[in-house]
Amino acid sequence: MTQTEPTTDAAMAPSAFLDSDRHEGDHAADSVRAVMINRPRRELYDFWRDFANLPRFMENLLDVSDLGDGRSSWRVAGPAGSEVELVSEIREDVPGERIAWTSTEASEIDHEGWVAFRDNPFGRGTEVRLFIAYDPPGGAVGKVVAKVMQREPRIQARRELRRFKQLMETGEIPTSKAPDAAPRAARHF
Repeated sequence: MTQTEPTTDAAMAPSAFLDSDRHEGDHAADSVRAVMINRPRRELYDFWRDFANLPRFMENLLDVSDLGDGRSSWRVAGPAGSEVELVSEIREDVPGERIAWTSTEASEIDHEGWVAFRDNPFGRGTEVRLFIAYDPPGGAVGKVVAKVMQREPRIQARRELRRFKQLMETGEIPTSKAPDAAPRAARHF
């Protein structure tokens, strides 16, 4: 009989995404990103689950309207001042852990996504993972345009999670824009 030395290594899942994190559906553009946020899991879930909060940190999201029965309408800023309406339906909602959604027939863009909340194994906040996928308008050309305009899912997911972290940890999202309360003069001296 062999004995193994005791270890202080923590038993935890790797930070890389696993095969079980794969999505269903076939979309032209998708991304999975993660961030560690120093707030309790349930608090983060509750904030995200109130979809009216999402435009506070998602820069391209203009507003979200609850349509009832787990459906919602998302108005998104598109290129050249255009707007796109996404109609989503919640397909999975595990309180405090996960929200998954997919597009309905009424949506202008076929899309799906999920957000998952997991306690950090060392008791230091919550890991938030976000998956977004969609078929950009215009097919392959639309995908290239989205990438050039920095609206590609990988870039968007990274930025949205960073802003979500800032908002939840500090209560604000730092920006270099002039505040509305103190508009700048039209002319500089």
